[in-house]
Amino acid sequence: MCGIYGISERNLSWVKSYMRKCHYRGPDNNDTYCDENVTLGHNLLSITDTPLQGIQPWKTNKGNILIYNGEIFNYYDLCNRYTNFKPKTQCDTELLAWGLDEFGIDFVEQIDSMHAFVLWDIKTKQLFLSRDHAGIKPLYYSQNNGVIVFGSEAKGLLDIVPGSRNIDHTAFTCWNISGLNVSNHSFFKGIKKLMPGETLRYDIKTKKLIQVKRNIILGGKGLSFNEEEFRDVFDKTIQECLIGNRPIGTFLSGGLDSAMIAIHAKKYTNQKTFTNHIQPCPADPNEDYNSDSSEAKILAQDSGFNHTMVVHSPKLYAKYWKTSVEALEEPLYNPSIPMYAHMNDVMSKHGIVITLAGDMGDEILCGYPSYINAYRQNFKSHRECVLFWLTKRLIRPPSFKMNININELIDLLIDTIFPVSLWDKDDPVSSYMRLDQQGLCSEDYFRRNDRLGMLYSMEGRFPFASKKMISYCMNIHSSFKMNNSLESLKSISRNSYQNILPQSIIDKSKTGWTAPINLWRSQYKKECSEINRIASQITDIKKLPEDKRWAPVLHFMTWKKTYDMNF
Repeated sequence: MCGIYGISERNLSWVKSYMRKCHYRGPDNNDTYCDENVTLGHNLLSITDTPLQGIQPWKTNKGNILIYNGEIFNYYDLCNRYTNFKPKTQCDTELLAWGLDEFGIDFVEQIDSMHAFVLWDIKTKQLFLSRDHAGIKPLYYSQNNGVIVFGSEAKGLLDIVPGSRNIDHTAFTCWNISGLNVSNHSFFKGIKKLMPGETLRYDIKTKKLIQVKRNIILGGKGLSFNEEEFRDVFDKTIQECLIGNRPIGTFLSGGLDSAMIAIHAKKYTNQKTFTNHIQPCPADPNEDYNSDSSEAKILAQDSGFNHTMVVHSPKLYAKYWKTSVEALEEPLYNPSIPMYAHMNDVMSKHGIVITLAGDMGDEILCGYPSYINAYRQNFKSHRECVLFWLTKRLIRPPSFKMNININELIDLLIDTIFPVSLWDKDDPVSSYMRLDQQGLCSEDYFRRNDRLGMLYSMEGRFPFASKKMISYCMNIHSSFKMNNSLESLKSISRNSYQNILPQSIIDKSKTGWTAPINLWRSQYKKECSEINRIASQITDIKKLPEDKRWAPVLHFMTWKKTYDMNF
């Protein structure tokens, strides 16, 4: 896992400055490439080989230059398929470089990966920017005055993109309505995001930037499934996600998805498992705000996992507040974000470099009660589905009063992240799930995991987000995932792991992971003094429900101050 950076001109000093700002994304090595047309930089976090063998920018056999952040999980399958590929290293960068030489940019359709990469085609004088199908790895860009700049994080672009300290109206509007900025605009004016599965081409000569590909995994319309086959597909996926030779840590939440990952991973690696333990009252270390940790502890003991309980408290929450806000680069509604930062810090101190998490399990296996609401809506069109998702998905009130043209925003989203190809009139619930996959997962879960993982130089992997799992699961009609009723969500995985996982985990209802933030702010004022100080500056915060209002507004205000932003 790495950081990539670049500009379409000779500007080595700026690229090196960008690399220093994001040094944590690749502490093992860094290097640059520079010619009269482009300057490229790379920070390396070594996963599968020695740093000396994996150094980038990488020169392909055709003389092109590649900078790459990611992992190709079907690496060995592709090596076996293409016997004319003769690797000199174990780096998947070498395979990607070979495939792009051999097949062109269409090679992205063959790799089951999480990635962001930039390819400089020396002969045609074109830059290709690409992001993986699920939007796991980030890539930002901006075009100004005939120059394109790009990189893994937005913060390095702020000083070179004119006006980027102004808040982007489109991004803010989207966030204000839904709690997520799922548009292709970042919060920084003039800086955009590649969409999940998107590949762009920039021509140095003409200065034109166009989309050449949008790789979205849709699945089919299968009407049945086989429990043994489901377990076999998932087991194969887990094996592929364990590629590399660095220590692995698994987020064990106490839920079904992470439990499935942990028991399969146990067969192939000496993983360490980690669970959150939230203390509503620090004076009582045995009290837990969520029941999930007790379920995770039982599973860990029964399965013989090397397990660690990560204890969260008001003091630690306050300690990681500003750190997490700065790392995420955009405001999020989730008030538990600081605890994710603390968890990643603890895992890194245990020597973990690769993490496994169950994100996207609910979004491909029908795990949310919101899918019942989607079923009852009986959507008649894609636009109707997008409108419902945008305004009802998170069911939270707007944070700021503003004039909103909802139709213009929907038009933008359909043109970018939510194309009509996601719509299936025969299975509207699956269509709704695809919106979650493209929007919620990319802009909430994966943003959180990438930023807070890479902050501590760790690579996050998500088995449920692989092409293999998305294709398999989305080929099953949503009615089977709800057991032909509205009473048994996620029935495929529940049925498939009977007598394999504890019944208490299989039967467990979906619960959100949260913390007693209001309790901590009111009863532990010394520990939360800085948070309360910022909150006191929000004049209308008392006019709306505390649990709905203060956290997102506070997150936004902290972010605004941290990045010195203007409306």
